[in-house]
Amino acid sequence: MNKQAYEVSVLEVSAQRPEHIVTDEALHERCQYWQRLPMIAIDTEFQRVDTFYPIPGLIQIADDQCCYLVDPLSIKDFSPLVALFENRDVLKVIHAGSEDLELFNHTLGALPTPIFDTQLAAAFVGWGFTMGLQRMVEHALGIQLGKGETTSDWLKRPLRPEQEVYAALDVAYLPAICLQLKDQLTKLGRLSWFEEESLVALSQAIDTDPEGKEYYRRFSQMSGLQDHKLAALRDITMWREQQSRLRDVPRNRILRNQAIIAIVQRWPKTKHELSRLEDIKYRVVKEDGDVILGLLATSQTSAKENPVSAINRPLHVSWNKRLKRLKTIARDTAHRLDVAQEVLLKKKDLDALVRSGMDTGQYQLPSGLQGWRKAVIGDALLDQLNKFTNNG
Repeated sequence: MNKQAYEVSVLEVSAQRPEHIVTDEALHERCQYWQRLPMIAIDTEFQRVDTFYPIPGLIQIADDQCCYLVDPLSIKDFSPLVALFENRDVLKVIHAGSEDLELFNHTLGALPTPIFDTQLAAAFVGWGFTMGLQRMVEHALGIQLGKGETTSDWLKRPLRPEQEVYAALDVAYLPAICLQLKDQLTKLGRLSWFEEESLVALSQAIDTDPEGKEYYRRFSQMSGLQDHKLAALRDITMWREQQSRLRDVPRNRILRNQAIIAIVQRWPKTKHELSRLEDIKYRVVKEDGDVILGLLATSQTSAKENPVSAINRPLHVSWNKRLKRLKTIARDTAHRLDVAQEVLLKKKDLDALVRSGMDTGQYQLPSGLQGWRKAVIGDALLDQLNKFTNNG
């Protein structure tokens, strides 16, 4: 590797005058070079105010010598970038990249693989959980990074010089931070933990429920509904999800969550009754009222023809002390390892673990507590649950 490769000082200077890639030919040429590198850093700027899907405004890339601004409003052929994303020999460094991954998956139909999310890595080495880029740059490199353009319009052209510098700096420091974090992960013996978690992050970027069939399960406050009302909740949220994507507007633009709850609880039979509910806009009643009322009217048939799974009820208060004990095990383990507790034990995994044997006393580790977590925390949680069972 070149002595100055990925040097902070070199990339920092380059970020002041980043190179622009605005043609298919220029992107193809650069991607051929990037394909031969061990690592690149990537970030995006996008707009997502009035749309369901993010609109890409800029793609920033830093290589071993320079920072680049790829203009997605000008580029037509992204196949060279897709090929680069699919090259497993090139590590793609990101920071808090869940939304970037979602954007790439939707607009390019591809995910950068493998990835190194510096925010995720920081949680494994004791730097902190959900550490912002500004704080991370100062912590790792002693450099203060400004926030000047966080509310910029990234779809307006031409971009201002201040915007370009801000965007380029978002990737300029990532290679050096990645190398530092990777070294610490290796010394601590946690690189394999992090790599396993990175695969999970990639899998979560893939939309596994595009029709919204499972969205209703997020309404935990609606547990215990009768089957036909639960079917109505499922069908209305599924309809909203599909319409949000079809119209490319935020979910709340179609129907707010609170409005859905009110509809299922109050069960209006006419547009007039629907219009009197709180959080229901006149536009919704006028444009979609017949559909909503139709979903309520057919809920009995829907429940019979397509049985709906119940929403998990909150755990009984008798579990409060037990949950506190389980969380204490996680807290003490996280403290001993200097790992963020939120990474070690996620709320949904603890809930799944408890529910796996709540009725039978035969507990099973959910997928989220398999892998590296099994030996680190999973087995200890299982032992404690078995003690609860044996001690009544």
